Amino acid sequence: MSTAAAPLQDRVVLVVGAAGGLGAAASVACAAAGATVVLLGRKPAPLNRVYDAAKAVGPEPALYPLDLEGASPDDFDELAQRLETEFGRLDGVLHCAAEFKGLTPLQHTDPADFARAIHVDLTARWWLTQACLPLLSRSDAGAVVFAIDDPVRVGGAGAFWGGYGLAQAAQAALVPMLQAELGADGPRISGLRPGPMRTGLRARAFQPNTDLEARAPETYAAACVELLCSAAADARGRVVEID
Repeated sequence: MSTAAAPLQDRVVLVVGAAGGLGAAASVACAAAGATVVLLGRKPAPLNRVYDAAKAVGPEPALYPLDLEGASPDDFDELAQRLETEFGRLDGVLHCAAEFKGLTPLQHTDPADFARAIHVDLTARWWLTQACLPLLSRSDAGAVVFAIDDPVRVGGAGAFWGGYGLAQAAQAALVPMLQAELGADGPRISGLRPGPMRTGLRARAFQPNTDLEARAPETYAAACVELLCSAAADARGRVVEID
């Protein structure tokens, strides 16, 4: 397989939230692009299904079951250490994991639900990224891609999205901030803001039979691969919108 045909050939890519809609589609697309994909998710059964699909089109993936809600910084440090021991490298991290209970007015949001959304959708993503940065810095094409939702763009008013919506805005601010700190020679940090997707998460906010604008997650999988490739230098420090 040529490098031109496999833009992620010989790369190791960690997909966080690999069993979800976009995570699963992107995992298979990364495997087809030549990457060894490390599938991180909460539940082993759906991860195994993604494992089979990715293995059918590319190098054998690896499984890493982990619940982001309960994971500590030490757990993410252990993840980075195990990646180094197992593969000796890490070239990309794709963040697709998300926590969203449903549309609720802020004043009526359960405090635990609010904290859980902020943690999974922002804090845990950052803790994991922080733990992996030393490994990514040793790659000649280290990249971190945050899948970022935009409740205003994909849902209308932007009201009622609670901690999930706030975490999306914070990630959009994190991308250029982190890139400015890492500099032009550090790992590439970018965001991907896809259009409406037919996923389980979106179904908690919209009736699937009336949500005519939503598209299959596979529609955006190629963009994930693109941003993880070294050719995506122009996306450094940017959040890229895909309709």
